[in-house]
Amino acid sequence: MNIILLGPPGAGKGTQARFLVEERGMVQLSTGDMLRAAKESGTEMGQIVADVMDRGGLVTDEIVIGLIREQLETVKANGFIFDGFPRTLAQADALADLLAEKGESLDAVIELEVNDEVLVDRIVGRAAEAAAAGQSVRADDNAESMKVRLMEYYKKTSPLIGYYYAKGQLTKVDGLGEIADVKAAIAKVLDS
Repeated sequence: MNIILLGPPGAGKGTQARFLVEERGMVQLSTGDMLRAAKESGTEMGQIVADVMDRGGLVTDEIVIGLIREQLETVKANGFIFDGFPRTLAQADALADLLAEKGESLDAVIELEVNDEVLVDRIVGRAAEAAAAGQSVRADDNAESMKVRLMEYYKKTSPLIGYYYAKGQLTKVDGLGEIADVKAAIAKVLDS
């Protein structure tokens, strides 16, 4: 089973992906993690990634697709969770082509829906609690930064929501529910 988790920063994609990894034997493919791992790997692809990142450039769709292809070919799993990819319609088409080439399909696209104001309050509240407890806090876990991150997410991702809705693959789940309730709603989608 191959799925995409969509949702703005702080919606809980990482938490829910961890459950799927632990309980279903799926592998989370986070583009950020893959890029960092590739950069450190010393492989040919890793050297290309390192060169681009060291110059401060943006990694091309071709490089990201290459990394995903590498994972699909080398990692054995009970399916993949695409996290942070695709981000554009071109990437969505490339992913569909890659999966078809591998005899695979995309089984579900789950959007963790949130109310932006509640999400910002939740993230800022968590950051304040962590700071009060002496824990490290992300520099961008404040209201203004979160609003900028949300705007950027929606600008890039809203076309994907329409794309997967039109294909009949999109299911919306309340991302602001209790963690266990969100987990149960995702399981219901995957098991139906």
